[in-house]
Amino acid sequence: MVVIEVQPEYGYCVLVAVGSSFMLIWKAMKVGHLRKKLQIKYPTMYSNDNQLFNCYQRAHQNTLENYPTFLMLLLLGGLQHPVVCAVGGTVWCLGRIAFATGYYTGDPSKRTRGTFAYLGLIAMLYSTGRLATRLLGWY
Repeated sequence: MVVIEVQPEYGYCVLVAVGSSFMLIWKAMKVGHLRKKLQIKYPTMYSNDNQLFNCYQRAHQNTLENYPTFLMLLLLGGLQHPVVCAVGGTVWCLGRIAFATGYYTGDPSKRTRGTFAYLGLIAMLYSTGRLATRLLGWY
């Protein structure tokens, strides 16, 4: 049997998860505000004639598409390396904010400002892999 000890530092991972929720709320509010300003009615997801709205919507949607993977890596990897994952999760969140602010210019190519988010994701992926190999007794 393998015992998983939750280290006190795991609390940092929980705080990053909570903080990431505020990032999602901020992005949703940005889309909602622009939707209201441009009078784009629900349930229209994307506008046929407003590229800026589509950029706002896509920035939010893309983050939602990646969010389950982020949370899984943060919370599982954090059991092995909580500080590494908390820092990685913070980097990911900051990268997603940079991604969105680049998209919010209306020029989709500027979304690459947030590419550094992958550094945080890789750190969390490594930590989750280490957890898996420890549970399997491979090291």
